[in-house]
Amino acid sequence: MPGKKILMLTGDFTEEYEIFVFQQTMEAVGHTVHVVCPDKKAGDILRTSLHDFEGDQTYTEKLGHNVVINKTFAEAETQLDEYHAVYCAGGRGPEYIRTDKRVQAIVRHFHEKQKPIFTICHGVQILIAVDGVLRGKKVGALGACEPEVTLAGGTYIDLSPTEAYVDGTMVSAKGWTALAAFMRECLKVLGTEIYHNK
Repeated sequence: MPGKKILMLTGDFTEEYEIFVFQQTMEAVGHTVHVVCPDKKAGDILRTSLHDFEGDQTYTEKLGHNVVINKTFAEAETQLDEYHAVYCAGGRGPEYIRTDKRVQAIVRHFHEKQKPIFTICHGVQILIAVDGVLRGKKVGALGACEPEVTLAGGTYIDLSPTEAYVDGTMVSAKGWTALAAFMRECLKVLGTEIYHNK
């Protein structure tokens, strides 16, 4: 099976693990991941964040490593038919890129073409911003996103921190602690099979 092309939607202060783990896992098995951010070009820097639960009522946030954007956003916009799936990484990036009409149009393309959509943590905020994408869907996300999921016509699934959920070709998870399960399910949806020799 030839490798697939996946478009990753990010913004500054997107969750570091949800970028690096996704990209490196997909590329390790032969897929291509293009990391894009509105108004950034290939070679530009994206700043990331690290979120963790450390005993407070909500998560803490620290500065993560920088990511080098590997695809110009404007180019990706014109090549959507070449991509097999879209991935909405979490963290703070989704909070502001979801209001970008170009990002909304990208998500609408994958929804209307019934291509796989992958979302983790706050990534669901990007999907919520596009009418109809979550309607009738069951989806996991950070607990703070539950009211928005419901208002968008979806059903929020309260997953454990290490679970992923699949509804058709939509794969979702609560956060970066679920990346192992999330990656496994994303690979299955893409038709990727991994075998171990005895």
